[in-house]
Amino acid sequence: MGRPAAPLSRELRAPRRADQPPLALVTGGGGFLGRRIVEMLTGRGWRVRSLARGDYPELRELGVDVRRADLADAPKVIEAAAGCDVAFHVAARAGLAGRYADYHAANVVGTRNVIRACRETGVRRLVFTSSPSVVFDGRDQQGIDESAPYPSRGRSHYSTTKAIAERDVIAANESPVSGGGVLHTLALRPHLVWGPRDNHIVPRLLARARAGQLRLVGDGRNLIDTTYIDNAAAAHLLAADALVANPAARGRAFFISNGDPRPAAEMIGAILAAGGLAPVTRRVSPRVAWLIGLALEGAHAALGLKDEPRMTRFLAEELATAHWFSIEAARRELGYAPAVSIEEGLRRLGRWLSESDPARGGNVGHATL
Repeated sequence: MGRPAAPLSRELRAPRRADQPPLALVTGGGGFLGRRIVEMLTGRGWRVRSLARGDYPELRELGVDVRRADLADAPKVIEAAAGCDVAFHVAARAGLAGRYADYHAANVVGTRNVIRACRETGVRRLVFTSSPSVVFDGRDQQGIDESAPYPSRGRSHYSTTKAIAERDVIAANESPVSGGGVLHTLALRPHLVWGPRDNHIVPRLLARARAGQLRLVGDGRNLIDTTYIDNAAAAHLLAADALVANPAARGRAFFISNGDPRPAAEMIGAILAAGGLAPVTRRVSPRVAWLIGLALEGAHAALGLKDEPRMTRFLAEELATAHWFSIEAARRELGYAPAVSIEEGLRRLGRWLSESDPARGGNVGHATL
């Protein structure tokens, strides 16, 4: 956890004036999900402070207080949290490759610093962005709810460290904060978030399809849940409200999705169609994909390659199995209801891609492939 930070000044601990709107801290505010949360908060009239390693001028144009720091820097995190009413901890290290130590530093140490910052600055609400992968055990997950246990062994560095972080956040519920009162926490597990401005799932699928490198793992009939970006962001705002209004929501994790599982081949084909591409028809068996992942992981480790393998054992398992979840707890305790359907989301995605995809005359930007 590092050396204790210096005590905060009275100015940093000063309460919000009654005539001021709430102030929210969003870690990872410049990312795909974080930025949409920021936009929805500013749309409410809230003041927003973003904390991330990069600089995001587009957030400043929204009136956001943009702070730059690594989440491993506890004093900087504490400074960013000072004066805030609620924290949305969205930032994380994602991916399928890399050292465990790097994932632990970002996802575990970073989360513990956010919790500590809330306690030391008097923030009383913390919404944590987790992942359904924290309970993935390599097998089909069909209609499971939040009673599903954490597996004895995580399937990837990402899922392992996010599970540790999620448990830390939940354990921090009802812990005392500076100035009196307690911290209320909860975790959200949005699954496969996609939509306009996606810089991960959508551009990766389109790039691999155009290169002739996209394959279905298995027959593509495995059902998967996905979450349109606006629904995922709205769930975070609802969660922050529920931490005040509904004690039953506190200290819990909630699955978030569109509540509309589709066969993997259908969903992948729909995203490709939004990008003007034909559906993928070539397939590879789950066993072959797993062995390819094993070989590529070994080769990358032996050669010291920093880029992500095109297949890993974890990815092969994820692509070949069913992943759909009950969102009844989120409906009941958070008031969550997916407002944007998959069909409407695909229409919005198609319009965005037609304007911004470089292969169709626009400029999506770069994704990690």
